[in-house]
Amino acid sequence: MAKIDITFHSAGIPLAGHLHLPDTPVEGPRPAIVVGHPGTGVKEQAAGLYARHLADRGFVALAYDAAFQGESGGEPRGLEDPAQRVEDLKAAVSFLTSRGEVDPERIGVLGICASGGYALSATAGDRRVKAVATVSAVDVARQFRLGADGAQDPAVFLGMLDAAARARTVEARGEEPPVLTLFPDTVEEAYALGGEHGAEGFEYYRTERGRHPRSAGSLTWNSIDRMAAFDAFAPIPLIGRRPLLMIVGTRAVTSWMSIDAFQRATGPKEIYWLDGASHVDLYDKKNYVDHAVERIARFFGENLSRTA
Repeated sequence: MAKIDITFHSAGIPLAGHLHLPDTPVEGPRPAIVVGHPGTGVKEQAAGLYARHLADRGFVALAYDAAFQGESGGEPRGLEDPAQRVEDLKAAVSFLTSRGEVDPERIGVLGICASGGYALSATAGDRRVKAVATVSAVDVARQFRLGADGAQDPAVFLGMLDAAARARTVEARGEEPPVLTLFPDTVEEAYALGGEHGAEGFEYYRTERGRHPRSAGSLTWNSIDRMAAFDAFAPIPLIGRRPLLMIVGTRAVTSWMSIDAFQRATGPKEIYWLDGASHVDLYDKKNYVDHAVERIARFFGENLSRTA
């Protein structure tokens, strides 16, 4: 498998990506898959892992950093803009259509965590995407509004909106606004704040397990008010008859969001449960990732075939 450093533009912002190309020879262009990373991730983490596995199975796979994050451009750094994240996925599809190795009629999208929600929204609005799959899918806006488990006191998000408003006022006065720190200093603090899900996120993003220096440690506060009215799942019916696969761990506290999204889909769909897996387990734990990749590769193989 070859990995090529590439750049493409999304609404004028340069995005940095890795294009993973299969080694096996083939006649004509190949099917291709855009792989979106989790909300605080970068292309070198879970998205890159899945992209490499898919390239090993004969797909051209593109992992990239979202705008305002990683090696991609955009200011301010650390902005999580749902509309831009959806646009990034569509721009990645556009990039793939320009590549000679890719059959533009056989492009799919795979979204992990927050990109799972964004992938559903992008697919709904972009008919070039022929099939869509998700891993541990969430609507990041729902997660902030309602909590990872859906049981968050509404006052929590209202408090965050107050903080976002104050940050905008600070910036308007020409001062440096504060940022929203994503992780506390220790795993114990992460557990106290977010339970097992919070502790697992800390262990992946802030220890040798999955840490990367460009992975976001904070978000701008104006990310929060951008999420306030965003709904990644509302356009799902527009996916129509295009196939959908959702990979979910049976221990994932976020699984209610995948169930919600799955119930809204009106076309061919499958929800594939991985017994014993948590939300974060599906980022990198080999026993779970191997099973997920096999099912995803079969799904795209069946739905991005020349006769599909």
